[in-house]
Amino acid sequence: MINKIVDSYAAALADVHDGATIMIGGFGAAGMASELIDALIAQGARDLTIVNNNAGNGETGLAALLKAGRVRKIICSFPRQSDSYVFDGLYRAGKIELELVPQGNLAERIRAAGAGIGGFFTRTGAGTLLAEGKETRVIDGQTYVFETPIHADFGLIRAHKGDRWGNLVYRKTARNFGPVIAMAAKCTIAQVSEIVELGELDPEHIVTPGIFVKRVVATSAQQGGQQ
Repeated sequence: MINKIVDSYAAALADVHDGATIMIGGFGAAGMASELIDALIAQGARDLTIVNNNAGNGETGLAALLKAGRVRKIICSFPRQSDSYVFDGLYRAGKIELELVPQGNLAERIRAAGAGIGGFFTRTGAGTLLAEGKETRVIDGQTYVFETPIHADFGLIRAHKGDRWGNLVYRKTARNFGPVIAMAAKCTIAQVSEIVELGELDPEHIVTPGIFVKRVVATSAQQGGQQ
């Protein structure tokens, strides 16, 4: 019997290793699996490469992971805003590496990994510092830059509902990067607001099929097995 439900955040993240590349869903706080991130901090893995749209807000969620000193490198499209002072301080002190990727390129590089595409040409970034050292090609008189896929060991995403097979539906814009991350990561862990019985999710509404999800944990799960 296929059952991908795990009882705690700690169990869901037990095998995350030092040096892992982890994709984290979310557009700011929308769709970010904050409880999984807190559990990752408690789990203790270090020297992580994080792939996310931004570089954290305030001192919670992703910003808390950065503040704990667990991240060696971050790949993102929007590292600075008014409350991204944790990242800003680490970057200015030379304590974190940044790979800046335009947002559309970031989404497509993640999608390419999940789709088995070896790379793609795009006009975004052509003629800028972001294109330095990359292959370029002139297509129909326009310069295009070759971008490579981004793969990950783990993907941490948040969904609205899931079942024991790992099928997921999302709530409005909280979907954002979740579906492509689920495809690109070797081990996708989904934090869901509600676990439902098999057959309760309308097949026409399932956005991420369970084949892309390894573990499902409910937001009501006990942190580390304790209240």
